[in-house]
Amino acid sequence: MHNLITEGRGTLMKKKWSVILLTLVTAVVMSACEKPLVFQPNGPVSEMLSDTIILSIITMAFIVIIVFALLVYMLVKFRASKQPKDYVPPHMEGSHTLEVIWTAIPIIIVAFLAVVTVKSVYSHEGIPEGYEDQEPLVIYASTSNWKWHFSYPEEDIETINYVNIPTDRPVEFRLYAFGPITSFWVPQLGGQKYAMSDMVTSVTFVADDAMSMVGKNSNFSGRGFDQMQFEVLSMTPADYEEWVNDVKANEEELSEERWDEILDAEFLGRETYTGTHLEYDPAPEGEYAGHNHGDDDSTTINEDDTDSHDHSNH
Repeated sequence: MHNLITEGRGTLMKKKWSVILLTLVTAVVMSACEKPLVFQPNGPVSEMLSDTIILSIITMAFIVIIVFALLVYMLVKFRASKQPKDYVPPHMEGSHTLEVIWTAIPIIIVAFLAVVTVKSVYSHEGIPEGYEDQEPLVIYASTSNWKWHFSYPEEDIETINYVNIPTDRPVEFRLYAFGPITSFWVPQLGGQKYAMSDMVTSVTFVADDAMSMVGKNSNFSGRGFDQMQFEVLSMTPADYEEWVNDVKANEEELSEERWDEILDAEFLGRETYTGTHLEYDPAPEGEYAGHNHGDDDSTTINEDDTDSHDHSNH
């Protein structure tokens, strides 16, 4: 009976090590596949976030390796089959030194990761380092139902479900939603930020290279959430100016009637217009912000303003 139990344990250990080996092989094979977009940064903000994620993974992997190494050591050294049947473990007193060590080490690790993470998160705020002397290009990015609209007040252009930006210039995206909360995320430019219906949030990115990138809504907002993707095309300044001039010369103006149709639609393809909806349906900031209604001296809201904010129900 004892031999059968021993053989059973041996077989179980072999299966256990086979599973571990298979897991490691799978991890190595998967690592050879194409890297996730967050590890393909195209700007200073995304590069810092990518470095932070990699540093966190390395730190946690080191901890896991140490813990598993200690676990294997304990299992092998103090396994029952190594001791005689009449073995009685000796009485052992606790060690204050060990207690201090295994309490201090996790505190140090958590504090280290906290400092690194907070630093990377705050890198989203304001203009990235090295570009402070440049005036950001302001683009309003808003959502309605399951589509994105991008308004360029500087160029007087509006696009649907795609956005073009120049390289080597800060781009400030001002975010809000006509409806439920959504989240603006371009993994190769930086982290996500929420867009809400009663206020404007902002995030500033810089694209280093001209390339096509994928943007998406990273916050569940309904049945069409998975289709809320858009293209971000970073272009050289010369190509960007050429695109702006081409739009102004060839695209039709965005009328208020067409804007109402856009808000009502659930899904749309790529569209381009001259003019923006901000002229007759302003973003919820300043006097139009939800938190500031009635705060200033002019407490009377005219009929036009009321009509414009009715779009928030779309």
